[in-house]
Amino acid sequence: MADLVVDRLVDAINGHDLDRLTACFASDFTMLWPAHPARSFHGQDGVRRNWEAIFRAYPDIGATLTKRVQSGDEVWGEWEFSGESPDGGPPFHQRGVIIVAVGGEVIVESRFYMEPVEEVSD
Repeated sequence: MADLVVDRLVDAINGHDLDRLTACFASDFTMLWPAHPARSFHGQDGVRRNWEAIFRAYPDIGATLTKRVQSGDEVWGEWEFSGESPDGGPPFHQRGVIIVAVGGEVIVESRFYMEPVEEVSD
């Protein structure tokens, strides 16, 4: 069941479907950034506000789940997010691990270990 929620989330992100994306999360969802605690938030409304801003700034944003392991109600996944800024700003390119805890058919908690990808020049 946990894998199915994560698959719905990836599809909603890549389809830029804010309603489907938000519906993947519990109303009392908790988002934790252990390395950046000020970025943590609670609630489904926080998910919506966060992704509204991302979709607005990077209308072509995409998500790829490159690897995953499921253990009980958790999915540990290696993610990549990338998108271009339409106004010529810096691209959005992050990679890292997100640990998703599922309750029923929704995500109840996520722990983010994502960082911007350093662009390497020749």
